[in-house]
Amino acid sequence: MLAQELIINTIPPLKTSDSGLKALNWMDEFRVSHLPIVNNQEFLGLISDTDILDLNSPDEALGNHPLSLIRPFVFAEEHIYEVLKLASKMNLTIVPVLDQQNNYLGNISLRTLVDHFALTASVQNPGGIIVLELNQNDYSLTQIARIVEENDAKILSLYLNSSPDSTGVELTIKINREDIRAILASFARYNISVRASFQQSEFSEDLRNRFEMFMNYINM
Repeated sequence: MLAQELIINTIPPLKTSDSGLKALNWMDEFRVSHLPIVNNQEFLGLISDTDILDLNSPDEALGNHPLSLIRPFVFAEEHIYEVLKLASKMNLTIVPVLDQQNNYLGNISLRTLVDHFALTASVQNPGGIIVLELNQNDYSLTQIARIVEENDAKILSLYLNSSPDSTGVELTIKINREDIRAILASFARYNISVRASFQQSEFSEDLRNRFEMFMNYINM
């Protein structure tokens, strides 16, 4: 998915003629800590709630203040992973999106990012979770998928985590079956180490609660 596909129009940009108080009100309304400042499609930068609180006269127009704005953005054709990378690196609640002529197109909120990855990772779909420990040289997605499918199951999503200081990798897979005991037994027969497993009947409600708590945290 590209950045342009996740642009939202519910959070408008500020103009230099807008006041700091207006910016704070919008931040509170949209549950964000940053807002873009745009004049005639020109992206001037992001302003944060901290920046505004540091202004001597927040009731005056933003353009009347000597602002030192950061200018993080992604281009519309960049992959969604680049959006996530930038948001994480700079601790952003909004990521501006520009076209190739540097015109402002819109923004992607942190909430939109979380919703997207929750959907692609099948967070709220029923099923089991298995965490495997593998050596990089032994990692074969084809073999793992075959073992799962031999047990009449499908992989809904997966996530690979590796460390530069280790030859091992950790693979988290979401299965579309609630009872994963047969799959765990198959991994054992193939000497594939299972670090952890979570069956739907035991952990689904807890996972949902954790996800909802995280979403509520973002909206605070």
